[in-house]
Amino acid sequence: MLDAGDPAPEISAQNQYGETVSPDFSAPTVVYFYPEDFTGGCTIQARDFREVLPEFREGGITVYGVSMDDVATHDEFAEEEGLLFDLLADPEGTVAEAFGLDTSGGRTGRRTFVLADGEVKAVYDPDRSDPSGHAEEVLNDTRNEYVQGG
Repeated sequence: MLDAGDPAPEISAQNQYGETVSPDFSAPTVVYFYPEDFTGGCTIQARDFREVLPEFREGGITVYGVSMDDVATHDEFAEEEGLLFDLLADPEGTVAEAFGLDTSGGRTGRRTFVLADGEVKAVYDPDRSDPSGHAEEVLNDTRNEYVQGG
């Protein structure tokens, strides 16, 4: 698994709208991996990121959610939860594998990466059963450490 100081991987995936997204990770970016759309902990985590998304955007921080669900499932999930950030569809696990995550079970574990300046800055392992508060922790750390004037 990638760790702080490792170079950012080159990735490309479709978002919930079917658009291809290829982040360059030069600006502060949060990529959070979660097991599956519409499940308890994953819904809590998505809602947490939704609630603090305006603050991420104020700091110039881009947020991506990634799971091995397909585009259609992400579209339904984003619509139902009012998510205004990209959910990257990774049904083959190529994005997860680029970050060094295990995909052998058809889903990834819950892991969050903060990237900036083309490298991994921090890695988080949120509570699998109750990730509430995780998004705010990542926001505060990222804003304080990697956003100029944060």
